[in-house]
Amino acid sequence: MTAWRRDFHRHPELGFEETRTAGIVADLLKQWGIAVETGIGETGVVGTLTGTCGTGGNRAIGLRADMDALAMPEMTGADYASTTPGKMHACGHDGHTATLLGAARWLAANRDRFGGTVHFIFQPAEESLGGAARMVKEGLFDRFPVDAVYGMHNLPGLPVGTIAVPKGAVLASSDTWEVTFRGAGVHGARPHLGTDAPLAAAQFIAALPMIVAREIDPLQAAVLSVGHMAAGQRRAPNVIPSEVFLCGTARAFTEEVRSHLEARLVEVAHSVATICRVQAEPHYIRRISPTINRAEQAAVAVRAARSAVGEGLTMDDHPPLTPGEDFSEFLLARPGAYVWLGTGAPAHPEGFHHNPHFDFNDAALPHGAAFWCTLVEQELA
Repeated sequence: MTAWRRDFHRHPELGFEETRTAGIVADLLKQWGIAVETGIGETGVVGTLTGTCGTGGNRAIGLRADMDALAMPEMTGADYASTTPGKMHACGHDGHTATLLGAARWLAANRDRFGGTVHFIFQPAEESLGGAARMVKEGLFDRFPVDAVYGMHNLPGLPVGTIAVPKGAVLASSDTWEVTFRGAGVHGARPHLGTDAPLAAAQFIAALPMIVAREIDPLQAAVLSVGHMAAGQRRAPNVIPSEVFLCGTARAFTEEVRSHLEARLVEVAHSVATICRVQAEPHYIRRISPTINRAEQAAVAVRAARSAVGEGLTMDDHPPLTPGEDFSEFLLARPGAYVWLGTGAPAHPEGFHHNPHFDFNDAALPHGAAFWCTLVEQELA
């Protein structure tokens, strides 16, 4: 698993470009006698294995790993660092793929340990490009029916080998918003002759925290953040520009809060524009739904974790986190659960997800594979 992981790390591929990674995955699965389908969601791979234990062969479950990397430079200094400038596995998907491959190899060699069917789902384009939705849209669960689907993601900071299973909310929705304010540009020394789009943008930014702080239940959680601003010219500080563009992210754990953020962001943009006598064009783009574990499958995952890694490395109620994850698309289609795999303290103090110093800890690989194998044995007993 370490060899596979480091090979994937040397050769990162962005979303829907994972042809090399998918090819290696498919070839390995075939070598182990696992039926393989490729090209699902463009570069996705699904391996299907049926157990031979007993007669309970009607149940089926899916296990998912994501394969894509991020468009960013690597600064780990590892001897297996990315050989492709501007691309790196900064979120550990190389480790997820290697972990599921390890489990697939063991299960293929021990198919007498379970009955029913397991589908190994290797998903492309998790990083903001909608790979999960693409696979579902192309009939993933029609072609490979499952009673439940499970996902796993590494989590630096948790002790190595820990399996943490949240109850209910796991990760937040991840939406994007954009607002353009348009006014009448004018000389900065004579602002009364124009209408001030930058002033409207400033008031809008100042109002965003009010939505979260005063309109969302304190026992809920929500995030509205500005990620980009564009206006005017750096060499023309004496010009009030006629247009300001803002965009950012919105996060929530429930559809009710998500809808409230959408409605109020649009209302506040228009209200501020009215006050400042400019025009506003707000857009709210729904991207990724909240990732919510089902109680039954979360309990199954906890039981498997206790058997695989022991009580001391099992957390049965991990708090929700505000990043987003398109595994939520699978959970909207089928019941399931999403778990965290602890990878210990990062080797570099900045080495958390989406940082150029991030590197998956190979010591966690056998723990993750053991969890997958135990889950299959128990779910398909």
